[in-house]
Amino acid sequence: MKSDAAENAGLDPSRLPVHAAVIMDGNGRWAQKRMLNRIKGHERGADTVRAVVRASREIGIAYLTLYAFSTENWQRPKSEVKALMTLLKRFLASEREEMIQNNIRLQVLGQTHRLPEDVVQGLAEVTEQTRNNDGLCLCLALSYGGRTEIVHAAQNLARQVRDGRMDPEDITEALFSQNLYTAGIPDPELLIRTSGEYRISNFLLWQIAYSEIFVTPTLWPDFTREEFIGILRDFQKRERRFGQVSEQ
Repeated sequence: MKSDAAENAGLDPSRLPVHAAVIMDGNGRWAQKRMLNRIKGHERGADTVRAVVRASREIGIAYLTLYAFSTENWQRPKSEVKALMTLLKRFLASEREEMIQNNIRLQVLGQTHRLPEDVVQGLAEVTEQTRNNDGLCLCLALSYGGRTEIVHAAQNLARQVRDGRMDPEDITEALFSQNLYTAGIPDPELLIRTSGEYRISNFLLWQIAYSEIFVTPTLWPDFTREEFIGILRDFQKRERRFGQVSEQ
C-alpha cells in the first residue's frame, strides 16, 4: 500500500528519505499578514502538521521529526507560550486515536521536564499507548535545543570517564550519537525549512551533518501535501556523495 501511494505521487519508494525533519516556521507571520492573532497562525499550523504526518505515513517515510517548540521559544510572551501548550494538549487529544489506529509511534525529543505537568502527562500517555506501533515514528522536538542536546551528551560521557567506565579514547561518533536525544533514530536525510529563512535555528545540529536541505518561502500554515511531495521528488533527484566523487 505504501509503495502504491508513493508511486501514485510520482515517487520512487526505494529512494524515499528514511527520516525527514522539518523546521515549521511562519505561523506568526501568516497570522499577521491576515491581521489575526498569532495564535490563529499556530492553530492553522496544526492543520498542516496533520496533513504532513498523514502524507508521510501513507507514502512510507519511517521517521518524521517536527521542530515544534525550541528552548529559545520559552522567551516568547507568556500568553503565547501558554496558548502553545494548550494547543499541544488539544493536538494530542485529537490525534491520539488516529496515531493508534494508523500504527504511528510518538517519540519526544528535548527537555520535557520544562513543559507543564499536564502536557508531560499527555505526552507520556500517548507515547505509552503507541510505543508498540511500528509504522511511522513521529518525533516531536519540544523544549529542544541542539546545543543543549550536545552538551547533555558530553556531560553523560564525561561522567562515565570520571567514574572509570571508559577511557576518553573510547568515545566515537557512534557512541556520541547514542547519548543524544535521538539515540536509535537514523540521522535525517532531508531537512525542510518553511518561510524562506536560511537558518538552522539550533535544530539537530549533530544529526544534519549530511542532510539535504530544502528551504521553501511558503509559510507553514500554507504548506501543503502537494508541496511536500514536490520536495520529496526534488530530494530523489539529488546526488548524495558524502564527500566522495560521483564515480565512487
